[in-house]
Amino acid sequence: MLEQRVGFVGAGQMATALGQGFVKAGLVPPDNLSASDPVEAARSYFAQTTGASSFAENSAVVERSDVVFLAVKPQQTAAAAAEVAAALRPGQLVVSIAAGVRIATLQAALGPDARLVRVMPNAPCLVGKGACGYCLGAAAKPADGGLVSRLLGAIGVAFQVEEKLLDAVTGLSGSGPAFVYTVIEALSDGGVCMGLPRNLATALAAQTVLGAAQVVLETGEHTGVLRDRVTSPGGTTIAGIQALEECGLRAALIAAVQEATERSIELGS
Repeated sequence: MLEQRVGFVGAGQMATALGQGFVKAGLVPPDNLSASDPVEAARSYFAQTTGASSFAENSAVVERSDVVFLAVKPQQTAAAAAEVAAALRPGQLVVSIAAGVRIATLQAALGPDARLVRVMPNAPCLVGKGACGYCLGAAAKPADGGLVSRLLGAIGVAFQVEEKLLDAVTGLSGSGPAFVYTVIEALSDGGVCMGLPRNLATALAAQTVLGAAQVVLETGEHTGVLRDRVTSPGGTTIAGIQALEECGLRAALIAAVQEATERSIELGS
């Protein structure tokens, strides 16, 4: 369990997912967790879900936290960072999860001496299966990176990358869960089309995606090798793969990651 107190400026879905993940992992007790949000419904849901305190004023969170997560929309980050800067104390760590907002932009708002880490988390943090990337600001210390890695590692996996790669992380793992939900829904639709009840089709599709992903992670083998192991000559799987190639699934997923990455770049410009 961490000694540091963690606060969120912004109590939206991602802040709630992270906060709940930290509590579930036993890393941050509810008494050491807080969030602020101008929307009463958002801060009430955060408090109910995590057992933590919530406030209308951002300054209340900054004053009681050692680690402050900037968890607002990219368009609201500049204003929120200015409020944080006004209440920030020496030694506090600021962690931004705003998609596309550059460290240089944040550092200009917070001051050159502010210790800053930029993070791209994703929604599966809620169930301890997050896939996150992060990078350190110029004033951040190695221990700050270690702390963020520990926080994120408690709710999934975390990789330190160069900032120029965070937009690609956003396009892949940040937006990726929505792409995978679409794939699961489409697989379920296929099952229903072939006569399966919807609840059974969805359960089979979701478990199939989960199991296949786990095999990739546990074996470390190339996905092409794993695919070939379940693709018999003239069999059912190769017929399905041919249909996927004809319909352009591979190209569509590549394009989805590219478009999401480019949108992240736009948000930061």
